[in-house]
Amino acid sequence: MKKKGVDEFPYCVHLVSWEKENVSSEALEAARIACNKYMTKYAGKDAFHLRVRVHPFHVLRINKMLSCAGADRLQTGMRGAFGKPQGVCARVAIGQVLLSVRCKDQNGVHAQEALRRAKFKFPGRQKIIVSRKWGFTKFARVDYVKWKEENRLVNDGVTAKLLGCHGPLANRSAGRAFIDAAVATH
Repeated sequence: MKKKGVDEFPYCVHLVSWEKENVSSEALEAARIACNKYMTKYAGKDAFHLRVRVHPFHVLRINKMLSCAGADRLQTGMRGAFGKPQGVCARVAIGQVLLSVRCKDQNGVHAQEALRRAKFKFPGRQKIIVSRKWGFTKFARVDYVKWKEENRLVNDGVTAKLLGCHGPLANRSAGRAFIDAAVATH
């Protein structure tokens, strides 16, 4: 669930494309519904956060040609061949993440099964990869826990910001390279 903070869902699973292909908007929607339905049934409505990581911006076009009797008025061959829009798709590269689910550790098995079911809605090959990161953040789980104890992380919605050693000298205490979370929020 999007409203849950970064600390609520530490476990993260990705569905990664293993081919360069076009994924239609209908396939993305079908996969989202399949994953959402399974997670809602087995983990609970507020126990996960699903993210669709690709967007269908590429417009597919078709140059219609009729091949029945009396269709000679419509056919112009390749003259004016720029077609009419037929649908939209996402251009996906090898190793690109299609769907991501973050949840609690005890629902990790359900998240993997939900993505396995969503996999059947896509063409080509995909892999389910369990992330070593904390939720949707860019930090490894061990680093996240360590930095959280040291108050070096500030929650920022579904991710977190790492406090660096920059800032005014007046805000830094002697012998300490990092500023405190209380100082960083001002």
